[in-house]
Amino acid sequence: MKNPQVLVSIVDDDESIRESLPDLLKVLGVASQTFSSAEEFLAKDGMSGSKCLILDVAMPGMRGPELQEELNRLKCTIPIIFITGHRDEKLTSRLIGQGAVACLIKPFSEEAIIEALNLALRVK
Repeated sequence: MKNPQVLVSIVDDDESIRESLPDLLKVLGVASQTFSSAEEFLAKDGMSGSKCLILDVAMPGMRGPELQEELNRLKCTIPIIFITGHRDEKLTSRLIGQGAVACLIKPFSEEAIIEALNLALRVK
């Protein structure tokens, strides 16, 4: 997957996710940037240059699904991989139906995130 031109944005209020996922992506040869909230992502123009968004479902303030709706409204077509600590098949179906690439349950395996990234980035 090594592609330093690919920038993945990670939006999660959980500091451990914001620290561990970039390490994994770096090993895979993918650059990343992190944001602690959806509001920070929007304020700092996280969309610019991002090829994929790894987005937590439940965060204080604007939740992940609300950010997805805002990006859809802005006609931003960045692929989204949702991550969540709670299994909710109805929500997962809705998020995928609204364009998300995947919805992974924490803790997820390296293989699961790699597979989702490959799908999001259309890398085979």
